[in-house]
Amino acid sequence: MDDMTLLRQMRTEIPRPDSLGLAAGRERMLAGIGRHPDNGPARSRGAGRGAGARKRDACAAVSTGALRPRLFGRPVVRAALATAVAAAVAGGAVVVVGAIREDRPAAAPGPISPRLRPVSAATVLEAAAATERRHEKRLAPRDDQFIYTKEIVRETESTTGRTRTFVDENWRSVDGSKRGWTMEVGKGWWSQPLKPNESIWPPTRWQELTKLPTDPAGLVLAVHKQLVHGRPTSVSGIKAQDWPMIEFGIVGLLHRTPVMPPGLRAAAFEALGMVPGVTATPGVTDTEGRAGVAIAYQDPFHNLPTNDVLLFADGTYDFLGYADTRISDSGGKKKTYKRTFTLESYAVVDKVKQRP
Repeated sequence: MDDMTLLRQMRTEIPRPDSLGLAAGRERMLAGIGRHPDNGPARSRGAGRGAGARKRDACAAVSTGALRPRLFGRPVVRAALATAVAAAVAGGAVVVVGAIREDRPAAAPGPISPRLRPVSAATVLEAAAATERRHEKRLAPRDDQFIYTKEIVRETESTTGRTRTFVDENWRSVDGSKRGWTMEVGKGWWSQPLKPNESIWPPTRWQELTKLPTDPAGLVLAVHKQLVHGRPTSVSGIKAQDWPMIEFGIVGLLHRTPVMPPGLRAAAFEALGMVPGVTATPGVTDTEGRAGVAIAYQDPFHNLPTNDVLLFADGTYDFLGYADTRISDSGGKKKTYKRTFTLESYAVVDKVKQRP
């Protein structure tokens, strides 16, 4: 019996891996390639280049396929990697370390839980961007209309576990010329329009949002221009100490602007994946009990994580919502609250307090 027949028979017995499993398998493959001494670029092209450059070449090869012959230097290594990656993705029983087979106990039959697989933040956010582009609604509101959003907020006091649920409804003027209605944790107030020379981040006017770049690198530079002094011409020119403010600006855009022009939210997801220090943590659940992956940020200059967390569904990468921590010092007693925000609905309406 030939090898391809065996593989086809195995396919009927092993559950098909989901997209998160394939992404994790790819990352394990790249890690194995990067650690093997014979799989770097040819010496004639790579003289004087460090490990970081070789790693970038490996990543580029997977995405474009252009450098694949250089990565898989010897036929025996190619075969070992192909066999190991197929087995790792299908059953989780083989791991490649430097193209050396390492047997481990196989998991019980059945699909592998995506929550148990390590995956990078960039992989999750790129997949979330792709999902967003497939399902986003295209809105073209008039300047005299309002953007309506309905958000469910759940707040849990850390010590007692007491949970409260709020329904926040907002009406935002499309061109910013009319007063709107803003709610936060169940409390509402009239928000006055900005003055002609005033601006805030994230932008509240629809026209300003449409001018933001819908490519991730361009959006990173646009956020840098708005919130940080200096104007680098490329992402590589951004200083390390500027990234925390950029992360703050991107997350603020994602959280405070639940409805965006086409392409912008997807670009924001990918832009967040470019920020050094952004991490992915699998195995979390939201307040509805849905399994997900948490995206958070570690500020290297203050050695503290931010309170902002984005939650994405396992496998589908649908955006589940936003989470943060609120600290209250009312009455001399300090209390900490964990909050989650889920966008339930949105629409374009003609006046404030009008519901779709």
